[in-house]
Amino acid sequence: MEALFLSCSGVGPEKAFAQIKPAGVSNCGCVTVLACDLPERSMPRFLLDEAHIHPAIRNKIAGHQQAIVQEVMTAIRDNDVVVVGMGMNPFPRKARKALDDAGQAYLYLEYGSYLNTWRERNALKMWTGWPTFPMVFVKGTLVGGAANLQALIDSGELKKMLA
Repeated sequence: MEALFLSCSGVGPEKAFAQIKPAGVSNCGCVTVLACDLPERSMPRFLLDEAHIHPAIRNKIAGHQQAIVQEVMTAIRDNDVVVVGMGMNPFPRKARKALDDAGQAYLYLEYGSYLNTWRERNALKMWTGWPTFPMVFVKGTLVGGAANLQALIDSGELKKMLA
């Protein structure tokens, strides 16, 4: 039995896990937890439960900076490898160089720099949960940043994912 965290207000995963009931829904006041059978890949991730969001602001939250998210979603649907980056940051450049050196085609999307477009980039961070750039997607799966990509290349796993 694994847990899917739907909301949290300051409780760490280890404390929240201790509050899970054997099955069903547990609402401990600060965390709403669904205890259910989930794929082994599932991970606890805190999201504010919709019940704790006032109805008057739900549409604003749902639509906030969604154009950039939709653009990236379309790109990862239509391309095997996508690198999402930003200017002035050396790590998107490292990811692109690693893919170039491996002879792997990719699509690069660049959104601003440290000096602008941070709100739009923040929407991508909120959508993926990944805190930094680049965001590298392989066959629709977020694999991490430049170092994670290099590890996949070095281990041969990238080729397996693309086969």
